[in-house]
Amino acid sequence: MSKNKKKQGLGGTLMGWFRRMFFGGSRELAREIEKADHTQDIEEIVSPTKRIIRGFMERKLAVAALIFVVAMFLFVMIAPLFIDNYYDSYTETTQQNVPPTMSMLSVPSELKKDIKMIDSFGSWSIGLSNAGKVYIWGATALGTTGKNMKDIPEEVKNANIQWIAAGIDHAIAIDDKGKVYAWGANTLGQYGYFDPEEYPTLISMPDEVLNGTIDVANIKKVTCGYQASAILMNDGTAYIWGNTNAYVNLSSFIGRDDLKDIDFTLNYAVGLTNLGTGIFTGQRGLYDQYKSNVGEKAVPAKDYLKGRKIVEIAATSKTVALLLDDGSICYTGDFLESWSDKMPELPEDEVFTEIVSGTYHYTGLTNKGNVYSWGGNILDQTKVPSNMKGVAKLFAGGYQSYAVNDNSELVGKWGLKGYLFGTDGNGANIFYRIIMGGKMTMTIGAVAVIISSVIGIIIGILSGYFGGAVDMVLMRVAEIFSAIPFLPFAMVLSAVTATMNIDEDVKIFIMMVILGVLTWPGLARMVRGQVLVARENEYVTAAKAMGVKERKIAFKHILPNIVSVIFVSLTLDFATCMLTESSLSYLGFGVTYPRPTWGNMLNGANNATIIKNFWWQWVFTSLFLSLTCICINIIGDALRDVMDPRSDRDK
Repeated sequence: MSKNKKKQGLGGTLMGWFRRMFFGGSRELAREIEKADHTQDIEEIVSPTKRIIRGFMERKLAVAALIFVVAMFLFVMIAPLFIDNYYDSYTETTQQNVPPTMSMLSVPSELKKDIKMIDSFGSWSIGLSNAGKVYIWGATALGTTGKNMKDIPEEVKNANIQWIAAGIDHAIAIDDKGKVYAWGANTLGQYGYFDPEEYPTLISMPDEVLNGTIDVANIKKVTCGYQASAILMNDGTAYIWGNTNAYVNLSSFIGRDDLKDIDFTLNYAVGLTNLGTGIFTGQRGLYDQYKSNVGEKAVPAKDYLKGRKIVEIAATSKTVALLLDDGSICYTGDFLESWSDKMPELPEDEVFTEIVSGTYHYTGLTNKGNVYSWGGNILDQTKVPSNMKGVAKLFAGGYQSYAVNDNSELVGKWGLKGYLFGTDGNGANIFYRIIMGGKMTMTIGAVAVIISSVIGIIIGILSGYFGGAVDMVLMRVAEIFSAIPFLPFAMVLSAVTATMNIDEDVKIFIMMVILGVLTWPGLARMVRGQVLVARENEYVTAAKAMGVKERKIAFKHILPNIVSVIFVSLTLDFATCMLTESSLSYLGFGVTYPRPTWGNMLNGANNATIIKNFWWQWVFTSLFLSLTCICINIIGDALRDVMDPRSDRDK
């Protein structure tokens, strides 16, 4: 019995050998090993590439860092394609230093069903209910003043308010008894009394407004400008006050009693007289040319009106729209203002019955109940919702519009919602500039690494492979470049290029070259050391014996065998170049404003006031830069470990 078993075992073994001789035995052997239930570990044979990938994927921190860097790269490269209204030199006085918020269109729920009026000029809005209650929303903090527009005075909360208006940093309210209230900033004539001898450029609130009461039933309009305010009465009387440095013609309106309408551009007060034949500004030749739309030729007011009367006016930052008695609209003012959307062309049986204005846009209501917005659309001011019904009244803020029905209910709102990362000192959207700046910073870092890598690899291979005099000369050149103090030298070269009359794109390319040319010696020495070892291997000797040319041996045989070490160095150098560009831009020697990079954005936030009061101008940018560079370094460290077979990955 045992003899038969032994024969069977021997025959089976011989047959197994025969099968493995002609058909291969890896699978057969694996099955036999599995059946035999061996306890010893069998090491799997894998390719170097698969080993590197597997080793890298086992490092969770490195994988997370890789995902972050790839996502960041795709984000800064793709996101600009979806930012239609951004441009580098954008500035907006009324949106400076706005903190992160998305509440600029967030009308309080209590107000939505009982709206009497809404107004705004800058980053916050004020609303009034029919019940006489005041509401404020948006970015309400007033810079470094320590004041917040949400801190409504108790006397205003307890009063039955009938009229409201908002300036850039102050609010006006009038109660049912004709008492005028004001709060917010008041150092530049926004409200209160100012001694004319001590403050000759400020016009104080009229005494009857400041200390007395006015006939609230006789009020026709209350409006605010940048640092000025006006109350217009039905009898044509105008109460006006504010900063004459901001509005050079305020004094021209004092004592007038013939006004039908009044409003403010960014620099002028404009009024409509009872005659309805022109705009009053107190300055001859100002706003006396009219035209039907942007792009057309303006003509004198008399020639344009031809007997028609002006019913009401609405002013943006630089233009004034005039609603005529036939329902048409014309414009006057500074037509250099950029409009992305011109006034819509209405059907013959449709005319405008109401027009309101923001800082750069107009919104109009027609006799058909249709609502149109046009003018500047850089902050989505003209994107009218398509589902509005029963619109009876319009209100416009600086960058928002609101539609209300006959029941005082909000039926539509559109415009600027806010800023995810806030704005800078120029009023630019920091989120958009981080995207554009990241694209520039990463591009500069990548191009600089490519330049330094090409130089370093070529010199390192030539020096290590040929040795002798070639090695001596090339390494001495590398030492010369290494001896140059990098940051000061880069600053000097950047300063020199800044004085040249060349295009900004050329300056940026020169900066990439500077970074690349000054950072190659480290890579060259590392490649040289690897080549010195690799050239003694058998495959190099075999290639020489076969008569392969020296350059092919160096670049086609040796280089592929040391590419893993080079790849690790490139990864780490990429982060270094990004930091170097940011350092140069931070010091003012890199890419200059208005073109953003993460470095010059931090440079713009480099003062105590911004660091203390406007934290969002440096926190988000520094987070993006630091996290990106840290993640790139984590990836480089992980690659260095998994690409080196001698490293202990569990150390």
